[in-house]
Amino acid sequence: MPTLRALECLVAVLDAGSITEAAARLHLSQPALSHQIGALERELGTPVLERLPRGVRPTAVGRAVLADARAALAAAERVVRTGRAVAGGGAGTLRIACAESMTAGLLAPVLRAWHRHRPGVLITLTETTSADALVAALEAGEADVAVGPRPSRRSGHEEAVGREEIVLALATDHPLATRASVPITDLAGLPVVHYHPDNGLGGWLDEVAAEHGTVLDAVMRTKQAATAAELAAAGLGVALVPTTALTRTFAGALRRLKPAPHRDVVTFIVTPSDSLVRRFRSDVRHRGITVPAALLDKLS
Repeated sequence: MPTLRALECLVAVLDAGSITEAAARLHLSQPALSHQIGALERELGTPVLERLPRGVRPTAVGRAVLADARAALAAAERVVRTGRAVAGGGAGTLRIACAESMTAGLLAPVLRAWHRHRPGVLITLTETTSADALVAALEAGEADVAVGPRPSRRSGHEEAVGREEIVLALATDHPLATRASVPITDLAGLPVVHYHPDNGLGGWLDEVAAEHGTVLDAVMRTKQAATAAELAAAGLGVALVPTTALTRTFAGALRRLKPAPHRDVVTFIVTPSDSLVRRFRSDVRHRGITVPAALLDKLS
């Protein structure tokens, strides 16, 4: 197969009409350029240039391959430009898998900054309700980076983002709303807006409650943490909700639990050498787990 260097020499010679001029343009010696042309002719099995007393001109084969040679060089230049742009964080496609409860509170500010400063990067987002589903997306090659609670099984390279608190969401006129905090044991017998079995948060919360001798009584179930919070605010029960799933406009009441449950939030990737993934992961880490002031006011 012809090398790009050989094709570059052919194009340069035919553009210049002279081996001497082409060699000067490419900063090659004439023997080196002639060697490249010779290698191309051996590959094709026929001459591409006709040597004249003063200069050169293409043979029929030389004319036939010239357009494709230019196209190959142009494509190679695009490869370099694209690769450098992606390496610099200015282009490419980034596929993110995220726990649904963390999209608004954790990822949205980072995604907004990337959209503003890196408009050439196409981002696709897949939300899941299970940390193990995030691992599966990575292993299946469907995502480049995953953000969520620490999964039950490790996969790839994991990096801590922070810890998120689980709080109690409820209607503003709920009897528990008068308290500064609520012991987990006091949830026994209360109607709870709980989580669908597909949402790993539900099983984990059941384990946390069981550690304190309490069973959560599900009055209804949903797959979405943000939905659970809104249903609780509407008076359908109480809900245990990660702070990352709450927005600053949440209309219900929030109370801390005693003891306060926390869970680790991590990013995990398969290819740590990918510069675009590294940049995004770094931005998520620097963002960290933050709680809007409006929600802190509700918890104070």
